[in-house]
Amino acid sequence: MEDVKQVNDAVQSASAVLSQTTTPFVDAFKKYFTLPFFFKLIGTILIVLIFWGIYKILVKSLSNVKSKKIKKQTIQRINRGLKYLFYIISVMYVLNFFGVNLSAIWGAAGIAGIAIGFAAQTSVSNIISGLFVTGEKALKIGDFISVDGVTGTVDAIDLISVKIHTVDNEMIRIPNSTIINTNLKNSSFFKCRRMNIHVSVSYDTDLKKALEAIKKAPDLCPTVLKEPFPQFWYEGFGDSGVNLALGIWFHGEDYYTVRNEAFIAVKKVFDDAAIEIPYNKLDVNVTGMLSSSPKKIRKKSRKQDTNQEYPQTPTHMDTDDDPEIRDDLSY
Repeated sequence: MEDVKQVNDAVQSASAVLSQTTTPFVDAFKKYFTLPFFFKLIGTILIVLIFWGIYKILVKSLSNVKSKKIKKQTIQRINRGLKYLFYIISVMYVLNFFGVNLSAIWGAAGIAGIAIGFAAQTSVSNIISGLFVTGEKALKIGDFISVDGVTGTVDAIDLISVKIHTVDNEMIRIPNSTIINTNLKNSSFFKCRRMNIHVSVSYDTDLKKALEAIKKAPDLCPTVLKEPFPQFWYEGFGDSGVNLALGIWFHGEDYYTVRNEAFIAVKKVFDDAAIEIPYNKLDVNVTGMLSSSPKKIRKKSRKQDTNQEYPQTPTHMDTDDDPEIRDDLSY
């Protein structure tokens, strides 16, 4: 009986300790997790889902808009702005639901923003430069640009950097401050551009004939534009011939096609007109021949060497002390 009594006492004491421990949690649960609270929580979740649905509908609608009406970089900026707006509204609504004082958060965010601004001056500089890049409209998505020795096609124009891919399909990230502080070359800014082809002709060539021949080259290139009209000129006297230049206009997307067509056409018109394109030549003159070939001489010398016998030097002997051995070794 005494053992049963001790067990009952232990169970009662454990129950008392457990009730003391769980009572605050139960009271808090009963206080906050009431039936109105659950309805309010469900309503908040539904509103956030509605925000999410509106955001997705707007993004899908923008993606279906034709690029002729709205530029690609404008669509990207609107999508990014909608995304940030959705996150901000959702977070603020949830915080307000839990009774968080938003004014205090805005004050703390202002102080934190000042501290972060001093700590991240480079990022702030890139953000400000990004505003200038966006407002200046010197480049857009799809343009072929060159910045600070880097060349490629623009894929994205962000607030901090511009992302491009090279002709080797490598992604390169260019900070916006670099674009603002260095020279930017945009090969796609205008609808058409000019390519200059340089070629030389021999000094023996009739220059008028050469100029008339090179004028026929653009007619053999289907992708060369008729307007603006191709240009031809003498460029100067070179080391091996007279230098001529051909300037042809084309659309930017036809760069490699035009380049290949132009070189083939220039070579063809010069061949048809029997005009020589000078190139380096090497003349070799042999002034004399040896009576016997070096190979035979080497064979004879090897034969003589194999017939000679040299005295063997004893091991562990100081040859400097024996003049006869020193003379044999110096043979």
